[in-house]
Amino acid sequence: MKVELQKLKKFILEAGLIEAKKFDEAMEESEKSKKGISEVLISKGLITEKELIKIEAYILGIPFINLEEEIIPLDVLKIIPETIARAHNIIAFNKKENNLEVAMLDPEDLRTIEFIKKAAPSLKILARLTTSEGIKNALAQYQETLETEFGDIMKSGAGGIKHIKIDESISGKKEELQKVAEEVSIIRVVDTLMKHAILQRTSDVHIEPLEKEVIIRYRIDGILHDVMSLPINTASGIVARIKVLSNLKLDEHRLPQDGRFKIETEDFKYSVRVSVLPVLNGEKIVMRLLAEDNKDYTLEDLGFAGLGLEKVRHSLLKTTGMVLITGPTGSGKTTTLYAMMGIINTTSVNISTVEDPIEYRMPRINQTQINDKIDLTFASGLRALVRQDPNIIMVGEIRDRETADLAINAALTGHLVLSTLHTTEAGGAIPRLIDMGTEPFLLSSTLNIIIGQRLVRKFYGDKEKYKLNAADLENLQKYCDMERIVNLLKEEKILKQKDTIKDLELYRPKPSKNSSSGYKGRIGIFEILSVNDAIKNLINKKASTVEITKQAIQDGMRTMAEDGFIKAAQGITSLEEVLRVIMD
Repeated sequence: MKVELQKLKKFILEAGLIEAKKFDEAMEESEKSKKGISEVLISKGLITEKELIKIEAYILGIPFINLEEEIIPLDVLKIIPETIARAHNIIAFNKKENNLEVAMLDPEDLRTIEFIKKAAPSLKILARLTTSEGIKNALAQYQETLETEFGDIMKSGAGGIKHIKIDESISGKKEELQKVAEEVSIIRVVDTLMKHAILQRTSDVHIEPLEKEVIIRYRIDGILHDVMSLPINTASGIVARIKVLSNLKLDEHRLPQDGRFKIETEDFKYSVRVSVLPVLNGEKIVMRLLAEDNKDYTLEDLGFAGLGLEKVRHSLLKTTGMVLITGPTGSGKTTTLYAMMGIINTTSVNISTVEDPIEYRMPRINQTQINDKIDLTFASGLRALVRQDPNIIMVGEIRDRETADLAINAALTGHLVLSTLHTTEAGGAIPRLIDMGTEPFLLSSTLNIIIGQRLVRKFYGDKEKYKLNAADLENLQKYCDMERIVNLLKEEKILKQKDTIKDLELYRPKPSKNSSSGYKGRIGIFEILSVNDAIKNLINKKASTVEITKQAIQDGMRTMAEDGFIKAAQGITSLEEVLRVIMD
């Protein structure tokens, strides 16, 4: 069965989902590029995949099923072998008596349906349509749990791995370590660790040797979780295996080492940044996972909204000056920089970056990785970039006076400079740069906007309503001006004009089988400080962070706490989550 083009067009136009002119333009592009009309409509952002598949399902008379958040019973899932499911994008998700419901992307794939009927002749196959994200979520569930998989590995031989005691006086036994790193069981241990880290959307993997065991921890949505403990005799093998992958020195156990490697499969591509640190019981490893095929985020995806979003977009239209993003490590500063570059990355400009590390590859952007070993620092890299005829320069981080001075000089000489700085709030960026030795009059001449940010976890699934009591309000007064919060909530039309803060409905997470914490994914909370004449005067006077922040608030800046409060009132996150990150 195939949806006729004219039927599809008629349904979409009658539903008012796409204008007739835009649909016709998509049809022309489809004919020229030889791509299907569905692919063109989705790629142009005229309709989402879910909306389109729902329409096709309705026209064909086939029910639509959303599997994007479904947990499928393993006995049902495995009725269709994983190899068949992956090859043909077909999933068994529900079985009632002799009826088996299967979800698929292609309603014309009758051969696969016939194959399943032959493999399970006693079952009646009922076809359903779903999205590619739904198929992807279901395919991930074929993987065994981490505990089950490690149990099998230990039974099959990892328990007998030779443990090499490291003698610091002789730098270890390189040949023996090489052999251990190549043992099948150790390779399986490391591969399994990485596979499950990726499946659970982990940003960092911690491997920590204790006296009698090795603790494995995953950082998921900014929170560290213990996921597994392994016998201590696996420690030297795991470390050796990761050193081999990262091209590090096997026989060096007394000094820290840094390296990287890549993981590629049909489903994902990751760059892994490795840090090895000597500790009391051996060597601790932390691996940062960076998805190379990460989708392009928009500023709206990251959490920018309203007047703040307008201010950021306006600052990116300027051809000179500096845009600074501040926050602690792991607050999403680099992701925000990449989202900004995605907006201004056009054929009419030359964008060059100097980064440590290059976290995401971007087309048509000249990205340079710093390397301290050969004296390619932020400062020396930036010095070279200005001779490359750039319009826009991105400096991964301003760490010292030399880099700050070069960045400011680039902004003064006709470039737009984007960079990050480690400060806890937007207003703190100015005193920090002055403390580095930057001249205040140069700062006031170049700074366009400063963004402070944190990441909060988003609700996932159901959530529980509640209202603030007297104790809650007393606690919140420490972090927010509640009168100002009420006014902001009324501006956003979250509260009615006659309402008080006690009328506000907030939410708490509700743990479920799909999320033990009730959260999944993260979003930013921001404060956006526009450098106007009043702020410039304070910069020239070397004002404190408190004075600068006070003036910015008077000029209309929302603090991170206020932005977080609004997102909590909108049901995106919880107030507890906002307070957790702003108190860090």
